[in-house]
Amino acid sequence: MKLDSDNASRLRVLTDEYVRLEHKLKLGGGLDKIEKIHKQGKLTARERIDLLLDEGSFSQEIGLLVAYDEYDGQAPAAAVVTVVGKVEGRECVVVANDATIKAGAWYPETIKKILRAQEVAMRNRVPIIYLVDSAGVNLPYQGGVFPGQYGAARIFYYNSIMRKYLKVPQISAVMGMCVAGGAYLPALSDVILMVEGTSFMGLGGANLVKGATGQTIDNETLGGAMTHNAISGVAHYRTATDQECLAKIRSLVADLPRSADTPVGSDVRSDKSVGAPSMYDLLPDDHRAPYDMRAVLDCFLDGPIDEFQADFAKEMICGTARIGGILVGVIANSRGMSKGKPGEPPRFGGIVYTESAEKTAFFIDNCDRHNTPLLFVQDVSGFMVGAEAEHSGIIRAGARFVEAMATAAVPKIVLTINHASGAGYYAMAGQGFDPDFIFSLPTGRMGVMEGDSAAVAIYGTQIEKLKKEGKEPPQEMLDEMQKVRETYDRELDAKHAAARGLVDAIVTPENVRDSLILALETCANTKTPHIGAFVLPQLG
Repeated sequence: MKLDSDNASRLRVLTDEYVRLEHKLKLGGGLDKIEKIHKQGKLTARERIDLLLDEGSFSQEIGLLVAYDEYDGQAPAAAVVTVVGKVEGRECVVVANDATIKAGAWYPETIKKILRAQEVAMRNRVPIIYLVDSAGVNLPYQGGVFPGQYGAARIFYYNSIMRKYLKVPQISAVMGMCVAGGAYLPALSDVILMVEGTSFMGLGGANLVKGATGQTIDNETLGGAMTHNAISGVAHYRTATDQECLAKIRSLVADLPRSADTPVGSDVRSDKSVGAPSMYDLLPDDHRAPYDMRAVLDCFLDGPIDEFQADFAKEMICGTARIGGILVGVIANSRGMSKGKPGEPPRFGGIVYTESAEKTAFFIDNCDRHNTPLLFVQDVSGFMVGAEAEHSGIIRAGARFVEAMATAAVPKIVLTINHASGAGYYAMAGQGFDPDFIFSLPTGRMGVMEGDSAAVAIYGTQIEKLKKEGKEPPQEMLDEMQKVRETYDRELDAKHAAARGLVDAIVTPENVRDSLILALETCANTKTPHIGAFVLPQLG
């Protein structure tokens, strides 16, 4: 990657690129569509969220980049805003349809985002608030929305599980259109609010009713706020404006019973001292180059990490520390060379060896016993290979590492610094193991291997054969190898991963600490195991 200037680090360039993209995506359908929403007497999804959340509090958007590089760029954030933030001092999940994009209609990726938001609420037992303003299924893409195990029906399944078994508070505000099957989302919530004059809820709108039954009726009479509050009894509160509706939601959240105290170790919240090192100065321009991981940790931890087995298997850093006063078990890949055992060669940073796998598994077990949340700081290139590694039992040690991580019932949060590669990515709480939150710096690179390695893996045998014959690789083969490298570079990019929901959010050096603190505070809402999308209570 070419840097903008001699003084700009790779992290700085990628962060600036991300911030520009973030600003563009947050405009949704654009200024013209925002103005149209205002003329209808409504607020936009992001304006509603800003009024709903506590003023001045930090919030974390989940899935901002989802689908940004699909549909010719016409579906920013997949037409739905999903956020974790605080309402009346309480962590909540908010799902708000963005009506500036195709009237808030559901794309296939919209479903993915709503399900992810529901899973955050279920696993952590925090209230979830739906701000509904959607025309329903985006019909040209219904094949990816309507059917399937993880189609739209899964949303209503999660609604039902939260109501019946998990006791997760669900509040729905119909603040625009809410039609067809989408109406079951508020109907399966605990409380439904509607706004006079601008909200409609019905299995079919006036046009569909006309075509199906021949009956002529307007939407307000058919399914407006007064109809559902005074006649059908489907809704529970009627408000005059968006602002009044959001204020009412805040009061409802304030009245909810508080969650039981959790056993997570916490101290008085501490602020990061002035003069902490900057990640911009620490991370190298070449993602393959070594750097001081401990100095990176100092950028967002309250204080120095208390290392566990600091002199053993140094390629893996394990230890306890606090973030915002909350005790966490930190597991991080050290980058750079370290001494091996006497008589053995040095060890490569970012590689998991047999001893480091065993060390980390033991540390994870300790944290799980002590109810200490885990923070995985990834910069991992994979497990060590070769005769020595295999003979040392690395497969068994790696399995032990994976099992300890997968079965730990404490919260797990992931932050990717550079690499998230190979089986090391799995062991370091990859997405398939359901960590509570997955964040990445703009420098994150997620893939089975780097482009150069992939090119060698695909064409290496042919090249060796040509060399034995005294021949050079033809230009056509070299061009194909370059295409492989370019494809891998594109798909390894953090934005590519975020666009497909493989990470929850890209975080910048400026907000990484706040993101981690909010994530830990959200996880601290329940004593139930943080395993899978949710764990059902004991059923009779």
